[in-house]
Amino acid sequence: MRILHLCQQTGWWSLLLWLMAISPAQAERLRVAVAQKVAHVNIAASTLAIVSDENGLKLGELQPQTSLAATATPDAIAVGDSQVQQLWVRPQSGGYVWLSDGGASPDGGRWYRGAIQVVSTRKQLLAINHVNLEQYLYSVLGAEMSATFPAEALKAQAVAARTYAIYRRKSTRQKLFDVDSTQTSQVYQGISSEADTTQAAVNETLGQILTYGGKPILAAFHAASGGHTENVEDIWSSRLPYLRGVPDYDLDTPGSEWSQTFTLAQLAQSLKVSGLKTIAPDRTTQFGSVVSLKVGGDTTQIFTGTQVRTALKLRSLRFTIVPTPAGFAFNGRGYGHGLGMSQWGAYNLAQQGMKYANILTHYYQGVEIGQLGDK
Repeated sequence: MRILHLCQQTGWWSLLLWLMAISPAQAERLRVAVAQKVAHVNIAASTLAIVSDENGLKLGELQPQTSLAATATPDAIAVGDSQVQQLWVRPQSGGYVWLSDGGASPDGGRWYRGAIQVVSTRKQLLAINHVNLEQYLYSVLGAEMSATFPAEALKAQAVAARTYAIYRRKSTRQKLFDVDSTQTSQVYQGISSEADTTQAAVNETLGQILTYGGKPILAAFHAASGGHTENVEDIWSSRLPYLRGVPDYDLDTPGSEWSQTFTLAQLAQSLKVSGLKTIAPDRTTQFGSVVSLKVGGDTTQIFTGTQVRTALKLRSLRFTIVPTPAGFAFNGRGYGHGLGMSQWGAYNLAQQGMKYANILTHYYQGVEIGQLGDK
C-alpha cells in the first residue's frame, strides 16, 4: 500500500529513491514456526487486519480485538463457512497479530509483529509468523539473554542470533519455515520478551553477521560451558574451523555448577535399563564433557552422553558421577551444549569492559564481522 501511495503521489523517481534508502538488513524477512501440529488456533489483531487465502483472495476483515478461529479438517482449514489450504492474517497500519492454539480469549496467547500464515498439514495446523529479521531479534534477545545484561553482551548476542537465523535460512528455501520458536532453533516469544535494551542492541548492530571465508557461520551459543567451550566435532558431527574450544569466563555465574541426584529406580526407569546397578562415563572430551557412558544392569549397555542428558534432563554433558547410598549423584558444570559463545561468559567479559566485537572473536575463532548484503 505504501508503494502504491508513493507511485500515485510522488512518481516513480521518488519511489526509486525510497526503495534505495532501505538497507538490505531492513528488508530481510524470516519465517518462524510459532505453533506446530495443533488442531485449532485463534487469531486476533491490534488493528484492522486483512484475512486472505493461499491465492491472496480476500476472505474478509478482522476488526481490532476480535478473534478468528481456524480448525484443522482432514484436508483443509475450516474458517467460519470457508475451507482453505492456507490462511493469512495481515494487520494494517503497523499493528500486531495475536495467536493462541486454544481458547477463545486473547489471554494465554502471544502478540507478534508481522503477519501470521496458517497452513494445513496432514489433519493438523502449522502457524508461521512472517516477520522482519531485525524485529524478530528484538524478541530473541530478551528470550535467550536477559534484557538486563550489559549492552555489549546483548550486542554480541544480537550478532550471533542474526547470524544463526541467516545460516538456518540458507537450507530452508524449499521448506515452509526457516526456524521454530523453541530452543531447537532460538527462543522467540513475540513482543512479550522485547525491551528497550534488546531493541537498542539490535539497532546498534543492524545487519551485522559473523562470516568465515565470506560465508555466514553456524553461530551456536549456550548459557555457560563450565570453564571451557568445546570443539564442535566432539559434541556434534563435523569439524568447523571457527567452533573451537576456548577458555570461558563463566565461573561464579548461575550456570557454572549444578548437581542432581537419582535413585537406582529413577535411573532404571529413565534410561529403560532393567536391573540397573552401575553407571559411569566411558569416554570424555579433553575438556571434560561426557561423550559416552557405560550402564550396567541385567546387561551392560553403552549410551551416548546426549542420550543420558536428555533422559535425565541434565543441564550439560560436563559432569562426574558419584555413588550415593540410594543411587548416584551427577555433579556438573555448565548449562547447554558448550559450543560457540557462552552467554554468561559474554556477561562477565562485558562487565570487565570488553566490546561486543572482541567477545565474538574470542568465542568464534577466525571470523569476521560482515554486513548483510555485502558481496
